[in-house]
Amino acid sequence: MTRVLALVGSLRDGSVSRQLAETAAETAAENVEVTLYEGLADVPFYNEDLDGDAAPAAAVALRDAAADADALLIVTPEYNGTVSAVLKNAVDWLSRPYGAGALSGKPVAVVSQSPSRNAAKWALEDTVKTVGIAGGTIVDGGSLSVGETFGKFSGVHAKEHAETAQQVAAVVAALADATKVLANA
Repeated sequence: MTRVLALVGSLRDGSVSRQLAETAAETAAENVEVTLYEGLADVPFYNEDLDGDAAPAAAVALRDAAADADALLIVTPEYNGTVSAVLKNAVDWLSRPYGAGALSGKPVAVVSQSPSRNAAKWALEDTVKTVGIAGGTIVDGGSLSVGETFGKFSGVHAKEHAETAQQVAAVVAALADATKVLANA
């Protein structure tokens, strides 16, 4: 069983980002389990003074969940042309301790979404860059930008849009394949 932890960059319950993560969980192959992480709202902004042996419980729980996962799926909206603060903060916590954080060498896929035609490509690029610097490994085929979400989903869950559901499933499959390659390396 491949365990994928999904980090959703929008804290709103009905957000398109959350719907895309739910779509990943529902379309994953039988041997892949995608779990949406529910504690990002509780993680304080990264502060090195708070880190170490007495790190906040919410940050420790995030690190533990990421360390227990075989791979991560990051689903981000585009806020003001970049990744959401909640995701950037999560990556900051997961990157520590330097060189040995929970992201170190871990396969990661990134899905971005926006109502614009740009399809949150800036958020995708910034997330890929940030995750790479933090030590994660972006997998081939592990990136997807979903644009024009208002018209595409128009009141229905993202999983109901067949093309998007297939694309998300392909990203999760690429992520699962990458975990096997790394395990055999």
